[in-house]
Amino acid sequence: MTAAPGKSCGPCTMCCSALEIVELKKAAGPLCGHCVAGSGCKIYAKRPDVCREFECDWLTERSLPATLAPHRTGVILMDCEDEGEYRAVCAPERPMAWLKPQVFKFLLAKAKSGRVVVAKAGLNSWRIFESGRWAPTV
Repeated sequence: MTAAPGKSCGPCTMCCSALEIVELKKAAGPLCGHCVAGSGCKIYAKRPDVCREFECDWLTERSLPATLAPHRTGVILMDCEDEGEYRAVCAPERPMAWLKPQVFKFLLAKAKSGRVVVAKAGLNSWRIFESGRWAPTV
């Protein structure tokens, strides 16, 4: 995948903190030791394949507005095809950011389209149902 026209990561480094990177023995939450906040990866040319292949949906989906950019919302939107889920992964310092009206509205639309939608914050996760109800997952 490549970035949609007019989009770039810019100052966003949320994927370097919010996501677990097994290949680098990095847990979800703390900033990766190879990342300079607001600047990017110090090992960019040698980063693991998992980092090379990851692109959040905001970056690749032309239809997602700037207001849903991860560095603005505190939420990484991503399709997890292996698990059959659509996920909203929150920045460690903003664990309930998925409840922001603009983000929740987007997630609710995904749920109404028949997708399994899960919001994650650290070890906590919530399923968002097409009715608008949400509940912790086990």
